[in-house]
Amino acid sequence: MQITPYSEPEFDPYGDARRTEPDPGWPAPTASRPLQATLAVPGSKSLTNRELVLAALAEGPSVLRAPLWSRDSELMVEALSALGVGFERLPGRGGFGDDLRVTPAEELLGSTTVDCGLAGTVMRFVPPVAALGLGPTTFDGDEAARRRPMSGVIDGLKGLGVDLDDDRRGTLPFTVHGTGRIAGGALEIDASASSQFVSGLLLSAPRFEQGLDLRHTGERLPSMPHIEMTVAALARRGVVVQSPEPGRWIVAPGPIAAVDVDIEPDLSNAAPFLAAALVAGGEVTITGWPDATTQVGAQLETLLPRFGATVERAGDRLTVRAPGAAAGGIRAVELDLGEAGELVPNLVAIAAFADGPSTFTGIGHIRHHETDRLAALAAELNGLGGRVTELEDGLLVEPVPLHEGAWRAYADHRMATSGAIVGLAVPGVVIDDIASTGKTLPQFPELWGGLLR
Repeated sequence: MQITPYSEPEFDPYGDARRTEPDPGWPAPTASRPLQATLAVPGSKSLTNRELVLAALAEGPSVLRAPLWSRDSELMVEALSALGVGFERLPGRGGFGDDLRVTPAEELLGSTTVDCGLAGTVMRFVPPVAALGLGPTTFDGDEAARRRPMSGVIDGLKGLGVDLDDDRRGTLPFTVHGTGRIAGGALEIDASASSQFVSGLLLSAPRFEQGLDLRHTGERLPSMPHIEMTVAALARRGVVVQSPEPGRWIVAPGPIAAVDVDIEPDLSNAAPFLAAALVAGGEVTITGWPDATTQVGAQLETLLPRFGATVERAGDRLTVRAPGAAAGGIRAVELDLGEAGELVPNLVAIAAFADGPSTFTGIGHIRHHETDRLAALAAELNGLGGRVTELEDGLLVEPVPLHEGAWRAYADHRMATSGAIVGLAVPGVVIDDIASTGKTLPQFPELWGGLLR
């Protein structure tokens, strides 16, 4: 394989997330023996935020059962609430918080400000909804959010005739001047930087007067399973999305049905716990694993055996068994993860203990996630004595002995969980911001501690 190193020396992957005050950090626990654990994880962030948008645009009230309660999902609730959508918390039975009844607004209203935080789904799914409201809605977020790609949303809405003022930045902040309607029709966008550009337009498309005939013009479209998730969520509410050719989606105008929805557990958030079995050895079981799903995390069932794990399904339980890094039980891999970019940080953490060099390719787009994840992974593993090389669209990981040290999370939940995985086999790893896991999994520290107990 031809290896092309990548270098961007002026880029600081920590960016504006750097702390200005000392923080003692979170000492990542080290596994003293093989694991033997069974646990459940909360609902899917991707499904929760899609269903929140669809419920807000539906014909009547919907109930979301076992939704995720995290910073990202609560920012979505706050954003839609600011536009006039009603929310009522109901007693939940899933063990991770309340259910939620969503009542659409009789008329969506703007004249408000939406805080996107660092949530890609909020900054990319809500602007089309705001354009269907009356009045201006200003979108902004964390400082790091202003570096995230937004051209697909901004250019897309402008192409549909929406009055959107971004001072030609192509990023946050910007203001959508809603008129209560979007004409819709044919539209071309480049969604190479994020599949969320496509999903955000498809979710609101049934409410466009002419529906939507959307075509992707870029060379590569990352994370196709997330678009398939959007299409399936629309189908549950009676909206048919036709795809006559790759990179094209057609949605007819029409109603979005009000339905009650059970939110699946977040399989990508299960990844660090399953990865723990490979690094520490032993077995870890996740309960509530769905029989069929559009979640990217379902690929763990086939990806983890590539590293040497044994994966077993029994009903709704998925179990991963492995001998552990200390026993030399992790195999090197060559993986194209263009459709599973959100799994990369945790899989790279496993590869740091493999029996040879691993390459991860097809993932250049994750430079534009919560942080530049390729630069961040290389920086943190190399900071512990590792040997990681950035490639044009991926990483080369050459395992070498690692030592104790600080692990920066870059305000990125998946970077934080990756540091925890490394800490299982490397004593003295201290994560500066474990609270960043609250973006999608607020219970992570407690669940991780329980894993080791």
